[in-house]
Amino acid sequence: MDEFDRLGAAAFFEKYERGPQGIRYFVVRGEHRYPSKAIANAAFEARYNIRNHYGGSAARRALEACGYAVIENGTNATAYEGKGRLQSARPTNLILYGPPGTGKTYATAQRAVELCGEIAPDDRDELLDRYRALQHDGRIAFVTFHQNYSYEDFVEGLRPETGGDETGSTGFRLEPRPGIFREICALAEQARTRTSGGSAEIDFSGRRFWKMGQGAIGSEDDVYYEALANNYIALGWGGSVDWGDPRFNSFDAIKAHWLETNPDDPTPSHWTQVWPFRSEMKPGDIVLVPYGNSALRAVAEVTGDYYYEQDAEGFYAQRRPVRWLLTPPDPLPLDTIIEGKFTMRTLYSVAKNRINMAALARLLPGKGELDSPAIAADAREQFVLIIDEINRANISKVFGELITLLEPDKRLGMPNELTVTLPYSKKRDFGVPANLHIVGTMNTADRSIALLDTALRRRFEFEELMPQPDLLPSVDGIDLRKLLKTINERVEYLFDREHQIGHAYFIGCASREDVDAVMRGKVIPLLAEYFYEDWSKVALVLGDDGTGNNGFLARRELAAPPGLEAEYETAARYRWSVRDKFEYGAFAAA
Repeated sequence: MDEFDRLGAAAFFEKYERGPQGIRYFVVRGEHRYPSKAIANAAFEARYNIRNHYGGSAARRALEACGYAVIENGTNATAYEGKGRLQSARPTNLILYGPPGTGKTYATAQRAVELCGEIAPDDRDELLDRYRALQHDGRIAFVTFHQNYSYEDFVEGLRPETGGDETGSTGFRLEPRPGIFREICALAEQARTRTSGGSAEIDFSGRRFWKMGQGAIGSEDDVYYEALANNYIALGWGGSVDWGDPRFNSFDAIKAHWLETNPDDPTPSHWTQVWPFRSEMKPGDIVLVPYGNSALRAVAEVTGDYYYEQDAEGFYAQRRPVRWLLTPPDPLPLDTIIEGKFTMRTLYSVAKNRINMAALARLLPGKGELDSPAIAADAREQFVLIIDEINRANISKVFGELITLLEPDKRLGMPNELTVTLPYSKKRDFGVPANLHIVGTMNTADRSIALLDTALRRRFEFEELMPQPDLLPSVDGIDLRKLLKTINERVEYLFDREHQIGHAYFIGCASREDVDAVMRGKVIPLLAEYFYEDWSKVALVLGDDGTGNNGFLARRELAAPPGLEAEYETAARYRWSVRDKFEYGAFAAA
């Protein structure tokens, strides 16, 4: 037996964490394997090849035993380890299921952080801080399914759009709008197909940000695509006038000239939009091209001064040269980058305090990266969609064609990738990126796992989370471990194992009053719901010895109405009530 076998993985790595320096390991998370946090952290800290002590094969076996693959590639491995990344080898489709209160929410946050390629902190507050930061950056999204949730909410659907612009025109139309799944797919696909690893080095200081539309969506898409192809942005206001002449160096001069030459069209945008486009926008400024009011279509950097395109004959003839920094195949959700929505106005300055600079920088290429080679597949950013209460919706109705696209080998970037044409937007070649992971939760007391859609069961890995009484302490003489074990054994005997009580209900109890509050406000009502208000069974769970003696419930026999006793032989009936003060003696003796 070698030392690794004798000590175990965690102790082995702890002992040789500062061993002889050699080739660093690039540690890659194995498919669907989740070692304990202690072993995961220890494995990640194994940064040195311990070949001189026990041979490289021992180190590799140690990592693989922890659920990791090892790539001995010194330069890249060092870079990736320095970022604290643990990359998932394949897309993960995981459902955590179990009775209420078994820590599914906490486990989901932990798994989401790990699937994003980071070490999940042991401390709960630190974990939630990291989870919220990733959620703020758009790498983790959260949705709760319910009975009325549909494909139109999840993937895409038609939404009524009303509104107009400064001309005062209004209208009503139905526009295809992406749901949360399509939005996070767009972010993941942007990260998957980008040619560099991000642009933390981009400097936004001294730059102004502008929102600027490029043609009406649907009716003037050619304006946007022409601008992309020829590296410019175009303004539809200003008519066929070349505003570059020095005599238009003031706002009043532009306004006066327009009103003088176009008395029949006094629309203010012909000067209020032309002036900032011509004179206030500067080379180096960032232009955000919207898709509707709540999505981002493209990002550009202004590279030159205003010019007039004579050949356009007044149709979007006012132009500025740009370098396109971001042109995703699908619009990106705006709230991952900008606080609030865009307004209908074509062009206006966006305040910097509304912009999530870190999230925007992550999407854009850094200096010299536009033409850089593609980054390695296992170094791309990972994204996670959490679906809470996944079993409460009609799965076939919500997922539609995604049931097939979710399969790991059919994801974009995988060997058997599949795409479809979406029904509302008619977007072609839509697929689910390989760097998007799906984590769902199921409360088995709400609906049995046996009733879940068979197609979903085949495509997801299921991990059961059951109550862990050993995590509970004793509080003011109450043995919470024994209390929970006894309750759950009786529930399982009288009902089934899927309707147990989770340890999370008691995890924060620090006093007798806390325990009483949990029993009175959560556990007893939950038991009453489980047994459909059959209080005799609730009493059995809580320690009734058959005589009505119970430390939690009081029983009083009800008198039959006068005359009923003479006609019928009736069984005794009781009124049950929750005691004002609890006695835990029944569990102490169990």
